[in-house]
Amino acid sequence: MKHPQPTMFERVQIIDAGSEGMAVGKINDQIIFVPFVVPGDVVDVQLTRKKKKHLEGKAVAVHHHSEKRIEPHCSHFGICGGCRWQNMKYEEQLFYKQKQVFDGFTRIGKLENPTILPILPSPKTRYYRNKLDYTFSNHRWLTHEDRLVETSEINTDALGFHIPQFFDKVVDIQECFHQKDPSNAIRMAARKFAFEHHLSFYDVRTWQGLLRNLIIRNTEAGGFMVIMVFQHEDPAIPLMLHHLAQQFPEITSLFYVINAKKNDTIYDLDFNLFSGDPYITEKMAPFREGGKEIEFRIGPASFFQTNSFQAVHLYKTAAGFAEFTGGEHVYDLYTGTGTIANYIAPYVRQVTGIESVQAAIADAEVNAQINGITNTEFFAGEAEKILTPEFLASRGRPDVIITDPPRNGMHEKVVRTILETKPGKVIYVSCNPATQARDLALMSELYTMEKCQPIDMFPHTQHVENVALLKLRD
Repeated sequence: MKHPQPTMFERVQIIDAGSEGMAVGKINDQIIFVPFVVPGDVVDVQLTRKKKKHLEGKAVAVHHHSEKRIEPHCSHFGICGGCRWQNMKYEEQLFYKQKQVFDGFTRIGKLENPTILPILPSPKTRYYRNKLDYTFSNHRWLTHEDRLVETSEINTDALGFHIPQFFDKVVDIQECFHQKDPSNAIRMAARKFAFEHHLSFYDVRTWQGLLRNLIIRNTEAGGFMVIMVFQHEDPAIPLMLHHLAQQFPEITSLFYVINAKKNDTIYDLDFNLFSGDPYITEKMAPFREGGKEIEFRIGPASFFQTNSFQAVHLYKTAAGFAEFTGGEHVYDLYTGTGTIANYIAPYVRQVTGIESVQAAIADAEVNAQINGITNTEFFAGEAEKILTPEFLASRGRPDVIITDPPRNGMHEKVVRTILETKPGKVIYVSCNPATQARDLALMSELYTMEKCQPIDMFPHTQHVENVALLKLRD
């Protein structure tokens, strides 16, 4: 039986950079999304998926290279999917991130001529991440060269990142430019130890295999935390951990987790400290000159902004937009480990932090304690359930609300509570301008979006952080 020939489109002009790191082409009146190409490219595209409102495809030939292109620095580019804009000049990446915010606010938020400040570039475009999560898998993504070899001769074990759209395929990473040394060396040492000792890599199809994940965290203050995740107890575990601890004295905190579940979530499991300290420490410059440096303890389950260099700019922007005078009561919604709450605490009267993860609240309280902060109070639970009239009456209504929700934005009940509470200012921090714009539209009857500040936290990706200032209408 003959397979039908794939549909091909010749000399497609790439006209824009779209969501999820895809570039945008146009075929007649129809939009086609294509990965790993750059606006200004002219390419032949093979159709891979047809949807109601758009097409999807992959570039199979390039007729014209855009002036916005550069040579990607990573050998895994085009396969891994983690840095889809790596072949685009950095100044062009910033342009399209700024445009993403503008498009979201005008198209979704229905804002006319929004005041969007120039995006803040990242001071580092390589080795800027402080956390990487690798996966052990016995379903390695096979290269073209691999497919030319007899299957029985191929080692299909891999330690790396998932391939987009393939739940079971992992690219075996040789070098990653996200995290500073010895991150790459630790990963390669773990991989080598596993091969030499014939340890089984996890099979996500059968839920079998000893080795599941390797998580590496670090801070600019010098800490390195390694978390090994295993599927079951095994005599090889202490041998592997001892090997890593001996080979890398830079590891200041070494944990392991036993995860026998069928999903990769580990934050509901026990973190076992094998050696070193139970946390690493990050320090952050104060908001105002002459202020005290803030110190944050980061445990294995703690959330902390992944780009430490930009985190301080993010928090300074949020605090600057609020224009604190010292007498404000601030509600910090989705407070996480209380990073924003503790950062702004020296400049306000009181901060009330709300977060759904109990372990994060414990971190927030510890971070307040080690910094000598006494005017923060944290509550565990979902914001939409905690923010009742009784809670507001007992704690006092906020003068300012800072909200930093997950990618899907604020719960509609939280939006409704903000509208009922009517704080003078709302500082909305978002990692997804589309859902942020949606929420701003819901609040537009009472609030004006005065200005916003895009911040590039993740160079070479499509992701952009955005801080918006909303003021109550007169």
